[in-house]
This record gives sequence, structure tokens and C-alpha cells, in this order.
Amino acid sequence: MAPNDAWVTDITHIRTHEGWLYLAVVVDLFSRKVVGWSMQSRITKELVLNALLMAVWRRNPQSKVMVHSDQGSQYTSHDWQSFLKDNNLEGSMSRKGNCHDNAVAESFFQLLKRERIKRKTYSTREEARTDVFDYIEMFYNAKRRHSFNNQKSPVEYEKQYKMRMESV
Repeated sequence: MAPNDAWVTDITHIRTHEGWLYLAVVVDLFSRKVVGWSMQSRITKELVLNALLMAVWRRNPQSKVMVHSDQGSQYTSHDWQSFLKDNNLEGSMSRKGNCHDNAVAESFFQLLKRERIKRKTYSTREEARTDVFDYIEMFYNAKRRHSFNNQKSPVEYEKQYKMRMESV
């Protein structure tokens, strides 16, 4: 397996005094790095499309990437399917009612909620956005060690892989 072979995507919600803030993520299965994310006050197809757009923009994959999701309406929309086709991405969906197919994304959400959010209710959506951004970009991707990555952060794990490929 290599970076950009397969990504998983999912949505969770975060409690604020202004109402829910929805978070969509795209996680690279190779390193468990969050390569795309989006936060909005409504759960729409734009929420997931913006997360996927960020992933494509950041990663610029050179070959087809499998993108795995559940069967939510955002992922079955015409716009989602068109975006996949237009960007050389191959859609894959969980079996109906089987959350285990999307375990890596679910695992990320569990870590976020256990390590950062806990039982907190943010005052505003903006406060939640800032904290979640910090968790993803400053801690999770850059510093959080994973047993799957031989105790390296996603960023370190991908750097190590790139160095190995360059020396071959």
C-alpha cells in the first residue's frame, strides 16, 4: 500500500451552544493522515464535497484513488458521483448498516472526541472550528503517534515512506 491508494470519508457532529457543527474528513488509509476536512452548520453534500476537494487539492493524486464512504445521501448524490468521476477517483461504499467498513474514519472521530472534545460543549461554532483545526493540523497529523504507523505520526510515516522510495 502507498499514499493515495485509498481514502475513507465520514461525517460526525460536534455540540456547540449555537447548535451542531458537522465535520467531514477524508483519511488516507496508508498513513491515517487526515488529508481533507470541512466543517459546516448543516449536513449537506457541500460539506463532504469540500472535504474531498481539499484532499484532491492537497494530494494531487497521479493515479486513481479509491474513496470509501457509507451510503449517506451526501455520498450517493449526483454531485458526489460526478466529482469522483471528474477527478479520477473510484467510489466504494459500505454495506447498508455496516459501520465496520468505515472503521478508520470512525476511529479518528473517537480519538478527536476522547483526546480533545471530551464532554465539552463549545460556546460557538467558530470556537469549535478553531479547536478542531488545531487538533487535526497541529496535533493529529503532525505529532500523534499511531501503532499502525510503527509509533510514528502520519506526517513522519509518509516522510519515511518517501525517503525509502527515493533511495530505491
